[in-house]
Amino acid sequence: MFRAEADSLVEALEEKLLALQEAPANRDLIDGVFRDLHTLKGTGSMFGREDIASFLHDFETAFESVRSGETAIDPGLVKISLAASDHVASLLVGGDIAEGRAILERLSGHLQQAADSRTSPWTVRFYLPPDTLLLGGRPDLVLNELRDMGATNIRPLFDNLPDFATLDPAQLYVGWEMSIDASVAEDDIRGAFLFHEDGLVLDISRDETEPVTAPPEAGAAGTPRPAQAARPDLKTSAKPGGLMRVPSERLDDMMDRVGELVIAEARLVELASRSGEPNLVSVAEDIQRLTTAMRDTTMSIRMTQIGSITGRFRRLIHDLTAKTGKSIRFKTSGEETELDKTVVERLTEPLMHIIRNAVDHGLEMPAQRKAMGKPEAGTVTLTARHAGAEVLISLTDDGRGLDRQAIRNRALERGLVQDIADLPDHAIPGLIFAPGFSTADEVTELSGRGVGMDVVRETIDALRGSIEVESEPGHGTSITLRLPLTLAIIDGLLIEVSGERFVIPLAAVDEIVELPDALCRDETGNAFLDIRDSLVPFLRLRQLLDSDGPPDRHQKVVIATSSESRVGLVVDRIIGSNQTVIKQLSPLHAALKMFSGATILGDGNVALILDVPQLVARGRIEADTGKDAA
Repeated sequence: MFRAEADSLVEALEEKLLALQEAPANRDLIDGVFRDLHTLKGTGSMFGREDIASFLHDFETAFESVRSGETAIDPGLVKISLAASDHVASLLVGGDIAEGRAILERLSGHLQQAADSRTSPWTVRFYLPPDTLLLGGRPDLVLNELRDMGATNIRPLFDNLPDFATLDPAQLYVGWEMSIDASVAEDDIRGAFLFHEDGLVLDISRDETEPVTAPPEAGAAGTPRPAQAARPDLKTSAKPGGLMRVPSERLDDMMDRVGELVIAEARLVELASRSGEPNLVSVAEDIQRLTTAMRDTTMSIRMTQIGSITGRFRRLIHDLTAKTGKSIRFKTSGEETELDKTVVERLTEPLMHIIRNAVDHGLEMPAQRKAMGKPEAGTVTLTARHAGAEVLISLTDDGRGLDRQAIRNRALERGLVQDIADLPDHAIPGLIFAPGFSTADEVTELSGRGVGMDVVRETIDALRGSIEVESEPGHGTSITLRLPLTLAIIDGLLIEVSGERFVIPLAAVDEIVELPDALCRDETGNAFLDIRDSLVPFLRLRQLLDSDGPPDRHQKVVIATSSESRVGLVVDRIIGSNQTVIKQLSPLHAALKMFSGATILGDGNVALILDVPQLVARGRIEADTGKDAA
């Protein structure tokens, strides 16, 4: 329990420290860091870990100067604090206590240096022209610019506020007063008012007594809040009694039992249906309802937000910035997207490899980016979203993009292709995932050995996912991971083709239509359906599966979706919905890309689960071929 709690607190501490780089005056984050340190110290002491408690006591004492406003948060302080966080994590697994003394010495030296260099602040008082709002002016933009200069103690001034009876709501009466570090040039402060000079009242003076960096109290009446980092709320811990820690092995075991229960329930429903006994049918329906509810509850317990691992990527970006000398911004979108915990846990390593690759090979150095007309800071963006039965996770950078010619040449050198002429353009990006492949001229700490992206391919394949790469020279690269929502149980649509039953994930099914008689009779002609003025390519599963026997007289077309594309799957018969417990295919059958797994039906027979993304991709290729032929 102590290890689990301590690991959680260390991770929360790291996230808050990284967030303070973007919002150094954020009082909530500063208080949150102090609470995490205090809780870690108390927990360590309670469990007899005096090594951790002693180190954190000294670190907490040093950080008190930040909380009291005597010391400002700066990149150097964040760097040392992150090293302290790493040391606590090291102590939890038996790390060297002596390293902590060196970190505390660095922290003490940094705080002393900050104290020695501390100067008096500027006190800035101003009233913008009364007609600012009428002319479309934005006082908030002026305040934001001053905040970027390090303004603190921002407070409104109501000296000019008239009586309510004479108040004109279109006039600006409020002024502001604030403190700005004296290291900021006075001309820079005046520059913030460049477009408001006519009618501006501005006073900038030295104040020898006021603290430089005392953070404003968050939420004080009439006090603007400091700029917040664009990130989710960071909470130290849940309410007492609101969270129960359960070993993941128990969740896995529970999921396995629920899976077997679903299979047994399907057998019961099948037997009840055949018997026709009303009482048995009624009991089977109750069991089916309860099993479905239990399945949904168990699945929800296993679901984890992508945001649970993005904190590690922020730390990675922070470290890569120091190692490469590149300026990097990390953005996220869709952190609330949920995936099976097993999938999320196994995604951390491949995503880290992709980020390292994007920073090392993709992003240019600041001077080079400036010469190209780009912002000096490169951007790496992680986005996640649901798409039918899949989750799409994309990592995009705005760097130089893939060098297709270099990839071709290196593929030829490594023997991955025999002739460059045989390598189609769309297949080139996929080569970066080949074992041992790298375009780096020398081995560095980050890349050059050709193992990182190979790990990505192996992991995603093991998760029954796929990888898509898009790149535009000079504008960046986007790598999208397509992953199943869960590896355990799904709702499926049970279909029949030539007497054999298959399952299509129900979340990927858009609609079901009849196959027109003309297309039933002609199996070699047009391979498109006109569905509400939209042409949809379709595949005849009988042909793909090389099935024997005559087709059903009234064939159906299941319209399935993957990402933004659709394909029709022609089947003989629709049997109905089915709770599908996913079973992995054996290594012998894993190469059959048309199937993503198998399931056991109520009668004990096995049904293969169709891999919709693979079928959609195949439908796209055949559609393009058909258009070219036309």
